[in-house]
Order: sequence, then structure tokens, then C-alpha cells
Amino acid sequence: MWLIIHFLIITGLSVRVLLRLHRDPASRVAWILFIMALPYIGALTYLMLGEVRPNKGLVRKKPSDNTLPSFFKQTPSDNIPVISSAGFSMGKSISGFNPVGGNSGYLLENSNATINAIVSDIDAAREHVHLLFYIWLADTNGLKVVDALIRAAQRGVTCRAIVDDLGSRNFIRSEHWMAMSNAGVQLARAQPIGNIMIRILKGRVDIRNHRKIVVIDNRITYCGSQNCADPEFAVKAKYAPWVDAVIRLEGPIVRQNQHLFLTDWLTCTNEDCRELAQYPMTPAEPGFLAQVIGTGPENHYSATPALFATLMFSARKQLIITTPYYVPDDFMQAALCSSARRGVATSLVLPARNDSWFVGAASRSHYQELLEAGVHIHEYTGGLLHAKTLTVDGEITLIGSANMDRRSFELNFENNILLQDKDLTQAICRRQEEYIAQSNPVSQADVDAWSLPYQLRNNVMAILSPVL
Repeated sequence: MWLIIHFLIITGLSVRVLLRLHRDPASRVAWILFIMALPYIGALTYLMLGEVRPNKGLVRKKPSDNTLPSFFKQTPSDNIPVISSAGFSMGKSISGFNPVGGNSGYLLENSNATINAIVSDIDAAREHVHLLFYIWLADTNGLKVVDALIRAAQRGVTCRAIVDDLGSRNFIRSEHWMAMSNAGVQLARAQPIGNIMIRILKGRVDIRNHRKIVVIDNRITYCGSQNCADPEFAVKAKYAPWVDAVIRLEGPIVRQNQHLFLTDWLTCTNEDCRELAQYPMTPAEPGFLAQVIGTGPENHYSATPALFATLMFSARKQLIITTPYYVPDDFMQAALCSSARRGVATSLVLPARNDSWFVGAASRSHYQELLEAGVHIHEYTGGLLHAKTLTVDGEITLIGSANMDRRSFELNFENNILLQDKDLTQAICRRQEEYIAQSNPVSQADVDAWSLPYQLRNNVMAILSPVL
């Protein structure tokens, strides 16, 4: 009887893996081997981590033409340059937003400057302040924002803040969370875990809201990689400083980020405030094209890799990418290699020391193929490079919260902004060049010198990446 039960567990889950929609063959093989090797641990792990099952609340996130404000619903196609049309079209297919013109923005100098700018804008807010962070720490920068929100709420500004229930779990339990609530700041927890056994029945427990959104008075927004924390990042101090890139923007693009925040707020609280994104706007000043691209498990399969690959294929002269986590699927790896093989000057900048040894090992398993294709790989030594930036031909920028790994591809809710502006993109390119200047180039000789055990570890981690 025990053998029969054992066989049914393995067979039943293996069939379930095979029948699961939208899973690449490598992922299916990895899960089946894992379940066969460790049947009971594998079965429990698969139930916890193996399937993405969005609930009804998640489906509400994607805007439709009926919910989008009319003033950024349509952008004449003849106003979109050819170089960026493919990227913007892919972005529209993912989250429903068209590119909108009339925007301005600038790149913040560093993490502390970003927090100081956010605090200054909160102190000047008159109507509302909306914040969403994956991680919020009770450190110097985190408490600066806490104090600014309390001051704003006390003077009558409507303040709403969302944090991820896992990423900010310690902050939620702190006195500062309660202090904000007592001051009138409206608070919400994204993706609450609750009872772990009940949570398993609803789907993967590690689907997280990884977004970083700041919207103030329907007028100002911030987008980038930074959490609400010091660059010293106390929870993982040995990898510090965390090096981030954030831009501050004004213009119609703010309303798209507002809509994204408010749909998250609706999902977390059941309070529908999306009419705020439709308030009348002052006529837009001349400015650049930009588009918010919100991704998550409710999007079409492979939406995020398709976006990255589309931008890679659009490059004609130069492609520079910075990301802390590079664990690509086959399609994205091929797209990056193809860019270099087409003669595009292709650079990939990664941290030399990753806070996840698993991710670091899996990333290095791809170096050989990248180098053979002509990709220039740089390992940043000035801390944990956390900036997620992609620039194309010095004119197009993608910046936001999405990493180039399977978590961002399939599990996390992410937010990015795609923009076309030579001046702002050149500023980001200069920042990318600063990262490269503080990096060690990886050569073929370096990879050839890796020991066999080291290569074995890297390749094993790459095989396991579809599972984890």
C-alpha cells in the first residue's frame, strides 16, 4: 500500500507538471527530476513554489480602454520614431498603456539623493502621496520617509503606502508602521502570506510585489531600482553599498504610474481610487515619449523576456545592460548573443559579488556562450550593483524594478518605464560607463581558468533555475 501511495504521488505530480500550461520543457524536466529524487520534499516544494495561480484580484490589474484616461489612451503612430516603435508596441501589449509625449525627467545622483528628493517632494505635497516599495527598512533613509509621510498626513495630505508582506515583514511589525497608521497614513500589505498552509492552496507563496512606485499630487513620479532604505542596506550589510539608479519624472507619464499604483491599491484594499488618474491635466509641455510597463503573473506568458528581447533586437549600434540578477531563459540569452553577433557593441554589467550565491553561479554558467558571441561582460566591484537599466543606441532607456531572471519573468509584479530621449538616455549611459569603470572585465581566459568543480557548480545551479 505504501509503495502504491508513493507511486501515485510521483506519477500524479509528474502528470500535473506535464499538463501545466506555459512551462518550458527545461522547467518540466527539472521539476519531474526533483520530484522523483525527493518525492515528499519535492511534492511539498512543488505545491508551494511550482505553480503560478493568480487569483481574481490579480486579473483586475491590467487596464482596459474603458478604464484608461482619454488623454493618454491614444498616441498617433506617425509621432513614434521607428527606432522605438517595436519597444513601445510590445509595452502596449503587456500592460495596456500607449507611449505619451510631453514628459521631462532627470537621473538622481545616488541613493541618498533619491530619498532626499522624495522627502522634499512629500513635504511640498498638497493633495496626495502614494508610495509602493518591496523593501522598507527602519534605517536612516527609511525613517526619513516615515517622518515625511507623518508630517504630510498631519497637515491633511492623503497618504497611501503599500509594502510587500514578505520583503517588508520586519518593518510591518515595527513601531514605525503603527506610528504612520496612527498619524492617518493609509497602509496596505501586498501579497499577504497569512496562514502558510492556506496560502499554499492559493498558489506560490513567493509571488511578490517587487515594484517601486512614488507618485505625488498627480504631478511627480519616481521610477527605478531603489527600495526605501540606506545604501548600506543593513539586512545584507556585507554586500553594501547597494548601488541603484532612479529617475524623477513629470508629465503625462505620471498618470500611468498613478494608474498602476491605484490598481495595486485596489487589489490590496478593495478601495477603487482610479478616478484620481483621470483628473484633468494641464496642457503638456514639449517633452519626450515615455510609457509605463507593469508586469506580473497575470500578463501573457513570457511578457518580460519578450520586452527585453524586443529592445535587444532594436539595437543597431550600442546596447548596455546593468542588472544584479542574470538568469535568462533560452530566448533572452539568444537575443543578447544575437545583438553582439550583429555587430552591436553589447555590454552586460553584473555585480562581482552577488547577495545570492545561487544566482551568481547560475549567471556565470552563461558566460562562455556570451563571450563567444562577443558580449562584453563586466563584474562591478563597488558594491552590490542593483541598478536595472537598459539603453539602446544612446536614445532609448528602460529602467525600473525588473531583473533579468525567472522571478521577474514569471513571478514578481514589476514596474518599468520605457522612454526615448537622447539627453536623459545619455545621462544613464554615463552612469552605466561609471559602473563599467568600477568593474573587472571578464575574458575568455578567465572562464578557461575556472576549475572543473566550479564549472560543475555553476551549471548545476543553471539546471535548477527553472525550479527555483
